Amino acid sequence: MQTILSSETGARSQNVLPEKRSITLTINGLVHKLELAPWTTLLDALREYLQLTGTKKGCDHGQCGACTVLVDGKRINSCLTLAVMKEGSEITTIEGLANENGLHPLQTAFIEHDAYQCGYCTPGQICSAIGMINEGHAKTLQDIRELMSGNICRCGAYSNIVDALQEVMKIDSNETV
Repeated sequence: MQTILSSETGARSQNVLPEKRSITLTINGLVHKLELAPWTTLLDALREYLQLTGTKKGCDHGQCGACTVLVDGKRINSCLTLAVMKEGSEITTIEGLANENGLHPLQTAFIEHDAYQCGYCTPGQICSAIGMINEGHAKTLQDIRELMSGNICRCGAYSNIVDALQEVMKIDSNETV
């Protein structure tokens, strides 16, 4: 139990903060048992408790996309998601995309098209792009631009990112936007 000093009255109250709870997360195909406070974000669980630091902490408000990971194949902002909410889900981070055969095709395309610049946003961009492809809504270059607009690249590598996606998705390069 924790004693909390009320800022309004200055009186002490015996409020009980929730204890840490045991949760099990499946991340990149591996099962992890963690003891976390209920308010721990998925991003902090990945970075601080599991040392999966490929997922980046950007704005911490869900506006930049640096923290994007895949949950059951769908892209989410891990900074806005509590880890306890994702028990029973399959979570994939940038570290889980490559396999024994090598890099994921999108990772290779990012390298070939110099779509990573400083690299800070790259894990979120790639996870978001894979989620976007899984959604199946992107049919044109304009669709790619619109559906990836939640991921910010401060280096301005947007055209290279679109080129990498265009190659992997095999979208016609003659489309005018």
